[in-house]
Amino acid sequence: MSNKQVKAGSMESSDLVVIISQGKGLNVEINSIVKNQFGEQIKGLVMEIIEAHQLTDVDVLIHDRGALDYAIKARMETAISRYRKDV
Repeated sequence: MSNKQVKAGSMESSDLVVIISQGKGLNVEINSIVKNQFGEQIKGLVMEIIEAHQLTDVDVLIHDRGALDYAIKARMETAISRYRKDV
């Protein structure tokens, strides 16, 4: 496996950037402008997607600018696809 990092998304308003890299265990970090209100919901959605794809040993970093669930799902799916191509 490589240590390459993959990204999906942008820092535009109502969007997010997802960064996935090889890790030890599963580590998810979420930075969001709406973390106080929706942090747990965002993390739950991200974890559902990770589990559905059976990802292990990855670091997932999310920089959220108020994205809706459909955008989070799309960015996660794109990042996972790119990650799987690179490892």
